[in-house]
Amino acid sequence: MKSVTVAGIDCGTNSIRLKVSRVSEDGVEDIVPRILRVIRLGQDVDKTHRFADEALERAYAAAREFAEVLKKHPVDGIRFVATSATRDAENREEFEDTIEQILGVRPEVIPGTEEADLSFLGATSVVRRDVEAPYLVVDLGGGSTELVLGGDGVSHPNTQVQAAFSMNIGSVRMTERHLKNDPPTEAQIQEAIADIDEHIDEAFKTVPAGKTRTIIGVSGTVTTMTALAMGLTEYDHSAVDGASCSLEDAYAVDNKFLTMPREERLTYKTIHPGRVDVVGGGALVWNRVLAKVSEAAYADHGQHIDSFMASEHGLLDGIVLDYGTRLLAER
Repeated sequence: MKSVTVAGIDCGTNSIRLKVSRVSEDGVEDIVPRILRVIRLGQDVDKTHRFADEALERAYAAAREFAEVLKKHPVDGIRFVATSATRDAENREEFEDTIEQILGVRPEVIPGTEEADLSFLGATSVVRRDVEAPYLVVDLGGGSTELVLGGDGVSHPNTQVQAAFSMNIGSVRMTERHLKNDPPTEAQIQEAIADIDEHIDEAFKTVPAGKTRTIIGVSGTVTTMTALAMGLTEYDHSAVDGASCSLEDAYAVDNKFLTMPREERLTYKTIHPGRVDVVGGGALVWNRVLAKVSEAAYADHGQHIDSFMASEHGLLDGIVLDYGTRLLAER
């Protein structure tokens, strides 16, 4: 077979995404572009270690919607990947059984290291050749944040992963754990920073972040905050994808929305309604990652990183590309 048609589903702590693509030796062609639904599957999982009943119902509703889409677009295979929240939930078997009944495929609960590798694969599959390597891909999710360093600027970057680490911090987890007031108090912000920094310091023992020359940020938090920094009044995928943003602008907009009351955040059409409650927690994680990586780069080679690149390509793209490539090889 010269091509295969596959569906990829990325089920995270805050959102679930589907896309259907044709994969061949020439690359990936989308048949059904990304469909995103915010389901907050990880609601209270950090505290209870269980999926809430209402969170499961939101996930099942999205899965039924995806099943209808797939009836109209037959595929050679489906890969359903579940990440941080599902890793932590004691009642995940109920979730896996019901999803299998709805979609005919059982969710794969992948470890953070595989999530990191797939995010890197997706993010670097479209990276421009003039972007300086090594790249640090940061996939900032609702429950976890993956750091992946790789690329040598010569070989195809997605074959050049040097180190990866999955941190148990994200927009939903930090909001529920620390930022309980809206807007949060200064004490709550400082508690969250201490927690985030501890995780980043641990990650840097595995990932030599100082070697980074280019930061590539993926996921809803990063792209949303980039759009806000760009001054977009509505979210525009094409404008954000590949956009360069200064760290100075990122810090300013992250801090602004961290301390902004919910009623005011709701007036920004750039922010998906499902992210309004947790965008501050995600922004705080992003701020600290950017600052720590820039400091590490200066300590390593005497050069501060002063900008990052936002990417619409991440875990979901990696799932589709990896699965499609493996199906092609098998057939």
